[in-house]
Amino acid sequence: MEAWIWSAKKIGLIGGALVIALAAYFIGSFFWKGAVSTTTAPAGEEPRVVQLVTGEFKAEKADGTEIEAYRWDPGTIFIEKGEDVQLSIYGVNGKEHPFYIEGTDIKGMVEQGKETVVDLKFDKEGIYRLICTTHAGIDTDGPMIAYIVVD
Repeated sequence: MEAWIWSAKKIGLIGGALVIALAAYFIGSFFWKGAVSTTTAPAGEEPRVVQLVTGEFKAEKADGTEIEAYRWDPGTIFIEKGEDVQLSIYGVNGKEHPFYIEGTDIKGMVEQGKETVVDLKFDKEGIYRLICTTHAGIDTDGPMIAYIVVD
């Protein structure tokens, strides 16, 4: 078994490596302040804006009759629990779309050519449906439903 022999050269190399490692740690910690969250805005910032539009699909059946369906686009949006969001809905197709968000007291109206802005903040996780009352089912050219997924 060999004995460790500590020469001045070995002690200098190990000491120098320790000094470099400590200097790198302190310099790095001065410039790097840690990870920054990308899912929520810092306090005092503007709410995130989520854009929706009203859309319409039309088709002609074999017998020549026309069928149509109205939709929110996109049909699903994702929001963090407790996140401040502005839902901006622009009316493209259809004269008007009265709506409500299931499980809340939020109601409103989207009119063609106009923007409707709704402030949202959910304290409970879940799936909330944005439902147009004019087009709630197949019999009324729907269902015109968007899903708000809160995690």
